[in-house]
Amino acid sequence: MSRRAAVPGLPSQYPIGGQLPALYADDDFAQRFTAGLDTVLAPVFATLDNLPAYLDPRVAPSDFLAWLASWVGAVDDPQWPVERRREAVVRAVELHRWRGTRRGLVEALRLALGVHAEVTGDGGAAWSSTPGADLPPEPAAEVLVRVWPDGDTRVDPARIHEVVRAMCPVHTVCRVEILPGPPTDEGR
Repeated sequence: MSRRAAVPGLPSQYPIGGQLPALYADDDFAQRFTAGLDTVLAPVFATLDNLPAYLDPRVAPSDFLAWLASWVGAVDDPQWPVERRREAVVRAVELHRWRGTRRGLVEALRLALGVHAEVTGDGGAAWSSTPGADLPPEPAAEVLVRVWPDGDTRVDPARIHEVVRAMCPVHTVCRVEILPGPPTDEGR
């Protein structure tokens, strides 16, 4: 539900009464009638004058973020803090560009859940730069995603799996490990 409505006492930047022909300048009824229209139109003019701010997710009203997110295909979770929702809309196009890559998966997990991640494996991609060369050996078709919380962040395994499924290419098998802290060299 929108919180924007008529604002009591909001003056019109463009009062209609002052723009009427001289014949109506002293007409009490015409001035009162147009003052009523000014009251109705003042929020419309204020919105139009500030339209760039409505379209900028960094400063748009928080109840406007869901609509902006739908424009750019961003995830908008009403349970997230407003600043995280704003960042998701601002970075949506960039994240779409990185979708299906290690970087995209790591950034999506950080943005959506506030966790750190490390991705190993290539999902079975192999190629050769030599025309007519023998096929390369079959690579492992599994991607390992290690996730650990940032500080006191609580990790929800279901949400992690949801983000991983959404960001990994369809043909890959992704295995997720949730670690209590950052991985060490001994733990690899």
